[in-house]
Order: sequence, then structure tokens, then C-alpha cells
Amino acid sequence: MYALSTEDFLEELLSGSLYVLDVRSPAEFHRGSIPGAESLPLFDDAERSRVGIAYHQSGRTAAIKIGLEIVGPKLRSLVERAEHLLGGSRRRIGLYCWRGGMRSSAVGWLLELYGFDVVTLRGGYKAFRRTVLETFAQPRPLVLISGLTGAGKTDVLAALARRGQATIDFEQLAAHRGSAFGSLGMPPQPTQQQFENMLALELWKHRAASRLWLEDESRWIGKLIIPQALWLQMQSAPILALDVPMERRLERLLRDYGSVPPTQLATCLHAIRQRLGAERYALALAALNRGDLAEVATIALAHYDKSYRHSLRKRADRVVWIRANSPDDAATQLCTTIATLPSLTTLL
Repeated sequence: MYALSTEDFLEELLSGSLYVLDVRSPAEFHRGSIPGAESLPLFDDAERSRVGIAYHQSGRTAAIKIGLEIVGPKLRSLVERAEHLLGGSRRRIGLYCWRGGMRSSAVGWLLELYGFDVVTLRGGYKAFRRTVLETFAQPRPLVLISGLTGAGKTDVLAALARRGQATIDFEQLAAHRGSAFGSLGMPPQPTQQQFENMLALELWKHRAASRLWLEDESRWIGKLIIPQALWLQMQSAPILALDVPMERRLERLLRDYGSVPPTQLATCLHAIRQRLGAERYALALAALNRGDLAEVATIALAHYDKSYRHSLRKRADRVVWIRANSPDDAATQLCTTIATLPSLTTLL
């Protein structure tokens, strides 16, 4: 058994040759983990606390003895759990704990003894998090896709990805579409730390790309925040804005939110009632109560469009508008425009 650097560990993970197991406690895993890792805790939360207290009060030797006392009865179940997680796969196992120390070494010894091919992460999760934060600060050739609400920016990102372009979908990673309605139909948001981990892994994956397409987001996506170092780079990136007719935007919003229960829509409207104003809020609620979702969307768009246009006007020196009939058409035009406009390419 040997230890891999963070860079080599991530390369093997992204290549699909490494099955990653996190041997930290459940609480540590919940706060954040290497994307794709499965939890195989050596200690539960209470046991980890007990060992830690022993280490600080009585020293390393006492802590190890307590650890052995706890782990002894678990040895068979740890092996069987690893077997279950791998499901018959003989891929190499990559293990990590907090600092790449005793927990990963102990589980690695056990699994290697049983016959698994095992490596550990040098420096553990702490080293991985250091790489995550460094990744956000690395200069990148960013291009932002903008447009008013309902313009289909996410669909265009998917069309760009199908063309082999490097893209990152903030909203998919954050499990939120960014507005007061953004959580509807989405799974629970990850922790901030896990969002950063997933985002950094996507950036790592595309680190050699000549161009990286992102959606023009506000810094907050639901309860999550885009890391400062990356956000600062976004503030100087070129912006290509999608010019999409109102009727098409309404169609997309009704497609995305039309099946949402009215009570949930009412809760979201209540969240923006002050920004809508009393009159428009009352009109939106009345439209919702009679099932006129198109009117609800039209009223909400009046608010969001005003805010978005103001934001784009403040950055007009970096914005070029693109009119397209479909996401695929938009993707073609975006690639052509960014490659031919000197005023944009000089920003890359």
C-alpha cells in the first residue's frame, strides 16, 4: 500500500480506475467529501470523540488502545461493507481520512490483507481541501452565458457540452436555479463545503480547456455562494447574452414550473412580495388561484427582467447579445461569436 498525491488521486478518480472510500466519521463526511466517495467510517461520531479526548488527555498510545478496542469487533463488518460497496468490482480502492494518518492506514492494512488493491491519499481530506481552494484561484478562460429569466441558459450549456465544449452548470451543482423559485423541483442543496468540492473537481476536469462556459449567476445560488477567487474572475469575463422572445421564455418557465403545486408557488411569491409591490403581488396571487400560470409568470418576469437588465447595463462593455431560435442554434452562434470578436477574445 502506498500514498498518492492529491493530483494523482484525482487523476485516477476521474479516469474511473479508483473507487474512493472515506473512512472519517459520518459527521465529517456529511460536511464535505471528495465527490464520488462512499462513506466507510472507522469510527462513528461518538467513538471519534472518545478517541480524540483520550489523545488530548492521555496521549497517542492511550488513544490507539481505545481505538483498537473499538475497532476490533468491526473488522469483519468493515471488509463486508467494502465488498458490498464495490459490488464485485476489482477496481483499486482509494482511501482517505482527515490527514492521511492512522484511520486510512488502519483500514488500508485490513483491506489489503483481505486482497484488495489499496492506495491512500497523502495528506488526506485536508490536503484535498487545500487543492480545492487553490483551484479557484487559478486563472481560467471564462465566458459567461447571460440572458433574461427563461432564456434557456441551462439548455444552451447542455448544447455546448454536446459539442465538446467545456462547461460547468452551477445550478446543477448547487441544486438550485438561482431565483426565489429556484428550489422548486430540485433536491436538497449540498453543504457549502460539498458545493465547493464538486465545483473544484469540475474545474480540475477542465483545467486544460481553451475556453470554459459558465452561466452568468449572482454570487448567491440559493443558500450557497460562489467562492470569492472564482467570482472575481467572473467579474472580468466576456458575457454573451441570449435574446429570446417573451413567448418562448414563458413556454420554458411553464415547462419547468407548470407541475409544481400551487401552494409551493404561493410560498415563492410571498418571498418576493416586497419586491413585486402590493398591487402586483395581489394580481399574481389572484392569477395563481384561478390557475393562470402564464399570467403569474408574466408578473414575476416583470420584476426579474428589470433587475437583470439593470445588471447587464452596468456591464455593457463586456456584453454582446445573441438571438437564436433554439439551444443548438445558440450554441453554434456563441462559439462563432466568441472566436471572431476581437473585443471579446482579448478578454480571454
